[in-house]
Amino acid sequence: MNKIKLFPAAALALTLAACDMAPKYVRPALPVPEASPQGPAYAGAQGQAIVPADTAWKDFFVDPRLGRVIETSLANNRDLRVALANVEQARAQYKVRRADIFPTLGANGSATYQDSPFSQAGSGRTDIYSASVGVSAWEIDLFGRVRNLSKAAQEQYFASVENRNAAQTALIAEVANAWLSMAADQERLKIARDLEKAFGQTLDLTRARFAKGIASELEVRQAQTSYDQARSDIAQATTLVAQDQNALNLLAGTTVPADDLPMAMPEEDVTLANLPADLPSTTLLRRPDIMAAEHQLLAANANIGAARAAFFPKISLTAAFGTLSLGLSNLFKSGSENWSVAPSASLPIFDFGRNQGNLRYARATYDAMVATYEKSVQTGFREVADALARRGTMTAQLEAQTSLRDSARVGYRLSEARFRAGIDAFLTTLDAQRTLYNAEQSLFATRLTRATNMVELYRAMGGGLR
Repeated sequence: MNKIKLFPAAALALTLAACDMAPKYVRPALPVPEASPQGPAYAGAQGQAIVPADTAWKDFFVDPRLGRVIETSLANNRDLRVALANVEQARAQYKVRRADIFPTLGANGSATYQDSPFSQAGSGRTDIYSASVGVSAWEIDLFGRVRNLSKAAQEQYFASVENRNAAQTALIAEVANAWLSMAADQERLKIARDLEKAFGQTLDLTRARFAKGIASELEVRQAQTSYDQARSDIAQATTLVAQDQNALNLLAGTTVPADDLPMAMPEEDVTLANLPADLPSTTLLRRPDIMAAEHQLLAANANIGAARAAFFPKISLTAAFGTLSLGLSNLFKSGSENWSVAPSASLPIFDFGRNQGNLRYARATYDAMVATYEKSVQTGFREVADALARRGTMTAQLEAQTSLRDSARVGYRLSEARFRAGIDAFLTTLDAQRTLYNAEQSLFATRLTRATNMVELYRAMGGGLR
């Protein structure tokens, strides 16, 4: 009896020490340059650079209003909840697959009552009782098929975790960009209202001059054109602000409080500015989307091992130990022990190419996952390079746009004064108004680009997980 009890344990130890037919995994070489690109467009960080992947989003986004909106979105966004549910699904599937490695113990009990008509009255009845504990059709995983299937499920679970992390970083970036877009549209609305007031004053002055015969009807129509354009821009900007708020509410998963909404482009940066420009390409391996792609690659590698193991014998074990008696009162008495062991083996001889097809499919899937992994690395490298190139020229562009706006303001004031004094024609003032309007629009668009570029650079470098 002791030998029978030790048999399942020995089989389990043999399974755990069995061979693994999966290929040895070697991470593919990074299909990108070792270092970040260099050139006139790539300027370094000011001061000591931070590492985005090690910088919590609460530390990176320094505007408290934006921080509160991001925190709300992480708690309520429905897409993030779906990603979290996908993680739980993958975890459950892994637990199911992992359980196949170990035997499933079960208990059985039965009673049989039999009375034969050929026996003497009262002596032909037979009552048989039995109770047993054992395993049924447990596969002894000598060639690693079950363990590789379990490993594949585990890697799929890890990939789902990284996909959830990627969804979080993307959500943080989306919320920040939506918040900044609303700030820019609020700024656009403010500029349009200020210019509507200025254009309205010019229109009134031109009409007065026309009534006195000093200005022509053409000048009145030109002034009316600028005024109407400003009115149209106010209506459009008002719509954009409302749509921006709707987008923020959707991302946040609830209504964002009015106190957390921007009323204009902030004068100070809403993020840290000292992001690095010369990180090695291996830093990309910390991006959650690239980590997810590698887990998918590892899962495909394990599936090759499972497909290879299908060519070898499949050994199963059914065993039970219990007690059997002719009376219920004698069921657990000494001498009633009963046991059975039924090992079985099956070996595919001719399956019309099924196993070979499964192996080819597993290898092709692995090749596809290698390409997917490499493409993820290349995409990440390009996103970082593009963001660095944009960051490297933003300071010069912002300085130029600010100088252009300031010059346009002075030019408009001078031309308006000369027009009121009757020195210059109205057309000069009209051109100065339009130049100022375009300069204001270009300046806040540049400020928006600079702010969103910092958000994109933070995300592209793997920030937003903490």
